[in-house]
Amino acid sequence: MKKKVKIVLLVGTRPNIVKISQFRKVFSQFENLELKIIHSNQHYSESVSSIFFTQFGIEADVILPHFKGHASAHLGHIIQYLTLELVSDIPDLLIVVGDVNSTLAGAIVGNKLGIKLAHLESGLRSYDRQMPEEINRIIVDELSDYFFVTEQSGWDNLKEDGKDMNNVFFVGNTMIDSLKAFSKEIHSKKFSFAYDEDRPYLAMTLHRPSNVDNSEGLLKILSLLKHCSEHFQVIFPMHPRTKKNIDNFNLTKDFEAVKEVVYTDPLDYFTFQKLIACADGVITDSGGIQEETTFIGIPCVTLRENTERPSTIDIGTNELMDFDPPLILNKLKELGSKPSQVPPLWDGNATQRIAEKLNEIYSA
Repeated sequence: MKKKVKIVLLVGTRPNIVKISQFRKVFSQFENLELKIIHSNQHYSESVSSIFFTQFGIEADVILPHFKGHASAHLGHIIQYLTLELVSDIPDLLIVVGDVNSTLAGAIVGNKLGIKLAHLESGLRSYDRQMPEEINRIIVDELSDYFFVTEQSGWDNLKEDGKDMNNVFFVGNTMIDSLKAFSKEIHSKKFSFAYDEDRPYLAMTLHRPSNVDNSEGLLKILSLLKHCSEHFQVIFPMHPRTKKNIDNFNLTKDFEAVKEVVYTDPLDYFTFQKLIACADGVITDSGGIQEETTFIGIPCVTLRENTERPSTIDIGTNELMDFDPPLILNKLKELGSKPSQVPPLWDGNATQRIAEKLNEIYSA
């Protein structure tokens, strides 16, 4: 009997979980591929450990111990416990996902233990080294053996970096696999929060440090909410980081005083996707939401100076902007009438392509 190929898939945050929702199902179709999912516990909460995994019908084989502290110390924590987990049963391949600290920690462990490394969502670049995620992407790609690419810019960047293009595979976007696989569940989801169902709404989600870790950024968000709520209802799932900083800067009453804004706790995957699918527009600073809105054709303004996902702008429904409330609303209207396309291979089969490629590599 042929020896099975042991593959470890490391995930760390909610977006990571969304990107791997189909791995268990797809990899089970290949008898020689044995998949083990390790959750790094990077952003542990009940919604991560229970709701996200439960909604997707998957579970982690291993959950690393929880840690609270500075991000640099957390990196060491993940490295320590992931090393202990892997040295007892060295896999043939370690797959790391995206650009979070767990991704970097996994890449370092794989390199030190001599494990082949594959990077899912490889080659994306914002060219802004003030973003921690950009440093993570660069280092992980330097340590990787195999590169799974979501869009053309990733391919171009890896080629420019001098990577062996025989090991670069344009597979598409696994986040879209989740959207397509669970479209029925998303469509049938009911909102548990109260809002005016007869009035159009904008969905807003902001959490990046540059926007929410200082009073200047929070006051800009407050001004934006005041303006948008004069024209639309605004539904704002509040990231814990954003809520904490609003409290820390004594702005809670100011935000609560804005009429026509519905604040909610972080939403489960199905509810959040239903929220953006039914919105007249989305205002965000997230990476993945740029991709999801492009796929479903919803206007999206991203409050950042750059994006590592240029296809969402070049052919999608996304636009980068600064905090200028009137211009933002005008841009959302403009984007709503702009012809847009879905980027190549964003068809719900990216996970299948990854499994087929790995099966081919390890069968050679």
